[in-house]
Formats: sequence, C-alpha cells, structure tokens
Amino acid sequence: MSGHSKWHNIMHKKGAADAARSGLFTKLAREITMAAKLGDPNPDNNPRLRLAILNARKNSMPNDNIKRAIEKASSGNTENFESVRYEGYGPGSVPIIVEALTDNPRRTVPEVRSIFSKNGGNMGEEGSVSFLFTRAGQIYYPLNIVKSNDDMVMAVMEAGGDDVESSDDGYIITTKPDDFIAVQKALSDKLGEPEKAELTWVPNMPVDVDDEVYAKLEKLVETLEDNDDVQKVITAAA
Repeated sequence: MSGHSKWHNIMHKKGAADAARSGLFTKLAREITMAAKLGDPNPDNNPRLRLAILNARKNSMPNDNIKRAIEKASSGNTENFESVRYEGYGPGSVPIIVEALTDNPRRTVPEVRSIFSKNGGNMGEEGSVSFLFTRAGQIYYPLNIVKSNDDMVMAVMEAGGDDVESSDDGYIITTKPDDFIAVQKALSDKLGEPEKAELTWVPNMPVDVDDEVYAKLEKLVETLEDNDDVQKVITAAA
C-alpha cells in the first residue's frame, strides 16, 4: 500500500468511468490554476506550474483544458483555494496523510473526518503522523527508459538525486525537496519526461498489513480520493 505514495498514484485504473476521469481533470485543473495564480503563468518560469502541467499531460488531460486552467488564473474570478493537510490513522493503525486544495476548509474538514470514521480510521491533529514520514521529491520512469540499472544509477547520481529503487513497475528516484526541480529537469533533459514527478511524503517505517487490512485501507484511500477537495493520499502501509 505504500505504493499509494509511489507507483500506484501514477497509473489510474483502466476503464475508469467518465465521471471519475472528469473528477480527476477537475483536480488537475485546480492545481494548474493555483500554480499559475501564485506564480508566473509561463511554466518555464514557474516550477510548480510546469510540474502540474506535466502531471496533467501524463493523465491524458487535453491541451485545451490545460490552457483554460492557466488562463483562468488571470481572469480575476478564480476561487481562493488554499493547500491544507490532514493526518490520521486508517485500519490497522496505518498512518495516513491527506493533501487537499479547498476554498472552504470548514466544509472539507468534517467531510474528511467523516470518511476516516466511516472506513475504520480516525483523523487526528496536524502533526499527529507527519513525523512518521519524510518530505521528499519522487520521480518515476519505466524500466525500458535505460539499458540497465547501472545506467539509471549513473544518471541519477549525475542529476544530483539521493536514491533510486527499481521494481517490476519501474524506477523511483528520490530527491531532497529543495533539489527536486533541478533533478527532475536534469533527468528530463537526459531521459525525456518521466511518467510522473511529485513532492510527496515517504514513510520512515512502512507498516506491514495483511490482506484483510489492506482491503479496508484501500477502500478508505479510494473514498478519500473521491472527495472533490482531496488531491493526494499517502499511507505508510508496506
């Protein structure tokens, strides 16, 4: 389940309903608009916007939607969204971090709290579980992007990354938060655009769970992700 903070978040379920795809596009557009509103509308001068556009394209968001989301930032009638973080425990006492963009925290807080409680978890105060994670950048590439693991390790070292892991799903490169943009650009120049790149939370000590707890935890995560304001859910499950 730690895959929710790694490769799982890259590949959305095939055959997803149009409504689910529409909801995903809404969340991606919100992040693009906020990134453009808070910084330069030119992605070349705005790392957050450049990253938001990258992730939108990797999720097959049409270019027209991306363009409209950027233009909305300068229209003067955008909502005032703020980034918020919620923390708590899921089934099996697995730590969970929820990141959201909301225009009304008074609405979002009880909604997220209710989802936790109805799915075998409980939401705590900010800081209640984040100390169990490390903030980091993560960049994802498929296995066929390089000829060998050694080639990828060399590319990551040259780019200034901290670590690289490989699995049947692909490569996961980890960076310090402050190095994330520079490493991502260096790797993109050498290997092409990654499958995904994000600033996230990496569990310090992943929690092993059995199949029953995993199923319950997955249901909680999916229900949280269905909430309109929730942008990302990270768990510490192994």
